[in-house]
Amino acid sequence: VVGYSRLIRSDEDGTLAALKSVLTDLIGPKIAEHHGRVVKFMGDGVLAEFASVVEAVRAAAEMQQALAERNEVLPKGQRIAFRIGVNLG
Repeated sequence: VVGYSRLIRSDEDGTLAALKSVLTDLIGPKIAEHHGRVVKFMGDGVLAEFASVVEAVRAAAEMQQALAERNEVLPKGQRIAFRIGVNLG
């Protein structure tokens, strides 16, 4: 999560609730929709596995778009944004 420490410092309970909501309502379903599986959640990160790199990239792009739309209505200090990396190996 981009700016996780800042978000936690300003509102720990609110940040944790918002992060949980994003993970369960948006990130998890997008991973499943693109035939991926969550390997584990790690604090403010997620490790997911996909059989197809194309599906991984599509999932990542759709997650970023959905997060951007979600953040449009939130004050700048409450926005949650993810950095997403895809590793093929």
